[in-house]
Amino acid sequence: MNCFELDALIEEAKPIRYTPAGVPALDLWLEHESVVEEAGTARVVKLRMRAVALGSLAETLSRQAVGSSWRFRGFLATSRNGKGVVLHLQEFKTDPSSGVHHGRTETFQ
Repeated sequence: MNCFELDALIEEAKPIRYTPAGVPALDLWLEHESVVEEAGTARVVKLRMRAVALGSLAETLSRQAVGSSWRFRGFLATSRNGKGVVLHLQEFKTDPSSGVHHGRTETFQ
């Protein structure tokens, strides 16, 4: 299974582009910071991750403010150049208790 979920803010969003097939695509950089327990010790985790959204999700996400925080869900894949990992977004929503949601709904609890 390849399913990845991350609470992050939109650090950077490039202008929307279109694939050769005419599908809207949005390239983003997401930023995450949290504290997790590892081997019984609290650890601060910070990361910056590339992400891409396609189709209507790209159009909706392109209207969100840089700096806004969301819960993102998708799958991980190697980038086209083979250098690094990209989160391919399938959905995003605000804090789970808010009920605001964009993208697929059947598997995102």
